[in-house]
Amino acid sequence: MHNKKDMRQSTKSEENIVPGRKPVLELLRNNPQSVDLVLVQEGAHGKELGEILDLCRSSRVRFRLSSRTDLARLFSGNTQGVVARVSESRFIELDELLAQAMDAPLPLILALDQVQDPGNIGAMARTLFALGGAGLIVPKDRTAYMGAAAVKSSAGALTRLPVAKVVNLSRALDTCVDAGWPVYGSIVDPKGENMYARRLSTPAVLVMGNEEKGIRPGVAKRCSERLTIPLQRNFDSLNVAQAAAIIMGEFLRQKLL
Repeated sequence: MHNKKDMRQSTKSEENIVPGRKPVLELLRNNPQSVDLVLVQEGAHGKELGEILDLCRSSRVRFRLSSRTDLARLFSGNTQGVVARVSESRFIELDELLAQAMDAPLPLILALDQVQDPGNIGAMARTLFALGGAGLIVPKDRTAYMGAAAVKSSAGALTRLPVAKVVNLSRALDTCVDAGWPVYGSIVDPKGENMYARRLSTPAVLVMGNEEKGIRPGVAKRCSERLTIPLQRNFDSLNVAQAAAIIMGEFLRQKLL
């Protein structure tokens, strides 16, 4: 159970909060050890809420029935009557990610170079997981926090994908190359390589850049191939999550040939 002192401490930030029935359910199914506390709204009903409480009991995860006001203090958006507070130690080491990534249906790792929108991170994670991808690499600084908003937009996929947080993305990509993982970069440039004209083999790392500035030059140097999507109309560009989905889909298509 939980006391009022814990509640006051948990209201200081939404960063470690996962809201919503499906995301919390996926978290408890796949990574219960990362959950510090689950709050369920008093009077809320539904099959998923019942399963959440059953999983809390079986996994020895602390939970509490709370008021709508208490949940609103933890997360300002729609909680669907449930939130989970997770520990900050949800990340794994890069070497560990590389070691287990080959077992994924699609051994593709997504590296995010200073992506700022948690919704974009969540959307890319959702696509990556659905296609069988292996995990993500994110830099420690200047990246959107992978908390409540990102987890919710991923429909729980972020609770099921391993994520390595690194101090220096360029050095992390060097490590990937040394381990036999070629690095591809997504760019918006006529000089880029038409992704449909390239052989996209796995295992591989795909780098997606910042929403406005794209991939930084130092990171781009680590990309053996710089892929571009051949747009068929005169159009500004695609959202980073949309572009990532298209490229990841092509990786899977070629793997299945």
